[in-house]
Amino acid sequence: MAQRLDGKAVAASIKEDLALRVDRLKRKGVEPGLGTILVGDDVGSRKYVAGKHRDCAEVGIQSIGIELPGDAGEADIIAAVERLNADPKCTGYIVQLPLPKGVDEQRVIEHVDPRKDADGMHPYNLGELVLHIDGRLSTPLPCTPRGVIALLGHYGIDLNGKDICVVGRGITIGRTIGLMLTARNVNATVTLCHTGTRDVAEHLRRADVVVAAAGQAGFVKPGDIKQGAVLVDVGVSRVYDEQEQRWRVKGDIDKGCYEIASAYTPNPGGVGPMTRAMLLANVVETAERAAGLGEGAE
Repeated sequence: MAQRLDGKAVAASIKEDLALRVDRLKRKGVEPGLGTILVGDDVGSRKYVAGKHRDCAEVGIQSIGIELPGDAGEADIIAAVERLNADPKCTGYIVQLPLPKGVDEQRVIEHVDPRKDADGMHPYNLGELVLHIDGRLSTPLPCTPRGVIALLGHYGIDLNGKDICVVGRGITIGRTIGLMLTARNVNATVTLCHTGTRDVAEHLRRADVVVAAAGQAGFVKPGDIKQGAVLVDVGVSRVYDEQEQRWRVKGDIDKGCYEIASAYTPNPGGVGPMTRAMLLANVVETAERAAGLGEGAE
């Protein structure tokens, strides 16, 4: 039987630890705060941001929410960014994407103070990730790749020397996880596959670990993986279930692969909760650095 890598359970454990660290910070007179900038009334974005604030309440992080109308211009959004940059109560924040048409998202993100980059996706922080081959950084890390590596580590899955096939070259994980996996502290070998890759299945069948982030439901089939592979399902698609007459969330990995794998992440319930936990970790760690506290310090 393949081992189910329960992201919900591991994320809950991480949150327990973060709550203790937040309490320690508060005893030192420092209160971590997560800021969010939400533009418009997109239902999915609003739900996502609300979930972040619920997570904050669980670990004792204060929430700082800024909401702007859907017709807010680029200057208005950048002004909100600068407001959070200057707010000492905000130790980390996110600009919820997508932004309205006509707004240069990259230009907005570039105005974020890299030290408060809760997503770990600011160009400066990505540059730090490129430069530190040893994997030892004091800047926020991209949440989803960090969550994947933490989840595998929790279950004792050693990635040293392993062949890892990543499917999908999106910035959220595809282009960033390779940097983290090939750092010396992880030491894996990574193949990145995308729409221009010839015979993706051939690369998948050689891999010890598959990280599927293509956003195509059931893209990885049982015939595409080798016996005993570890499967990490990051892709999210909404697929209409004719039998149940409702929309369902499905991952990139066909569930038939589980019988062949040695371990797998469920979707939902695998990588998603870990991503959310890592965002909280970035906020707490930023507060600890600002206070001169390292993890475990008193």
